[in-house]
Amino acid sequence: MKPRSLTLPALAALTALLGLAHLPAQAIGRLADVTIVDRDTGATLPVHYARGEYWVAGRPGARYAITVRNRLGERVLAVPSVDGVNVLSGETAAWDQRGYVFSPYERYQITGWRKSDSQVAAFEFSHIANSYAARTGRPAHVGVIGVALFREQPPMPQPAPTITPEPYSQRRDNSLGLGRLREEPASPAAAGAAGAPAAPVPSAEAESSARSQSADSVAKAAPMPSAKLGTAHGQRETSVVTHTTFTRLQEQPNEIISIRYDSRENLIASGVIREPIARPSVPPVPRAFPQSDNLSYVPDPR
Repeated sequence: MKPRSLTLPALAALTALLGLAHLPAQAIGRLADVTIVDRDTGATLPVHYARGEYWVAGRPGARYAITVRNRLGERVLAVPSVDGVNVLSGETAAWDQRGYVFSPYERYQITGWRKSDSQVAAFEFSHIANSYAARTGRPAHVGVIGVALFREQPPMPQPAPTITPEPYSQRRDNSLGLGRLREEPASPAAAGAAGAPAAPVPSAEAESSARSQSADSVAKAAPMPSAKLGTAHGQRETSVVTHTTFTRLQEQPNEIISIRYDSRENLIASGVIREPIARPSVPPVPRAFPQSDNLSYVPDPR
């Protein structure tokens, strides 16, 4: 059989796809899309993949947000951490802590350290010494943003109510008008369901929940890296949440998303971001008869 070859359009398409493989991504995640947004410019930070990790470049002094978009048709719980600190409680981050609950397909921006049900202190890229983690004596994990995602335990199905057949003698008495059939007591499950108040319908809220109103090598010698970036405890902002309940499907997260960050200069110095190579200008080639190479023609009249 004669081997098949790619046509020119197919080769062009393949080349384009290979080129796209080297472009930075925007969002990562399977259960939810997670992106980092520079709130001062509105730009979504490109995600670079290097040495088995995802990286973004932050601007010192810029406010940022962790944007989470639920990709599922069910609620999910997102437990977020910045620099190894839970952003809701301020504790050293762990999976079993509080987080934000997202309704199906909901998108929400986590903009700061939660101070109350109505306020946050803005996330702000800063010198590591001014980071919240360093100022609270926990600088070891500065430079990483994490989101642990949990699926919800489906509600237990309620048993169907049982119907007890009426005894023959009682049916005979009723037909004679001698007495009324007594009402069957409700089953314990049905009674409990009837007496319990209806659960409020959450709308992407948190376990303290969420609706806000408001490269492995460098192409040239790299400069020495400067001090690392961290996340500061910025200005207070309005961000209102309500509370809801959420039963996790399992103890461990269904997915963990981890994004490292630092300044662009440091990421270039470490080889995560590759700078374009500046090609030297080519000097002119010497010519034996330089004046004769310039042909002259009739000039335009003045």
